Amino acid sequence: MKWLLIALLVLFTALQYRLWIAEGSWADVARLEREISEQQQRNDQLQERNRVLAVEVNALKDGLDSIEERAREDLGMIEEGETFFMVVEPQRRR
Repeated sequence: MKWLLIALLVLFTALQYRLWIAEGSWADVARLEREISEQQQRNDQLQERNRVLAVEVNALKDGLDSIEERAREDLGMIEEGETFFMVVEPQRRR
């Protein structure tokens, strides 16, 4: 009877170890759920960025207006017949 009690105690301890500490434990499951939530947030941010980029790509493919806008902003290009004005702020003395 004493050996049966010891065997049951060892079995109970082993099951408790698996439940609280080992892989697949409650703490492990909670950590994995937290990681899944964080990854889902990152995925949502990246999907939004991809959506914005797709809209920009389609705008560049479809119309000359967006290409002209990019050329004006990024390259400083002006159309023929336009007058270019550059406003320069005076430098501050130190």
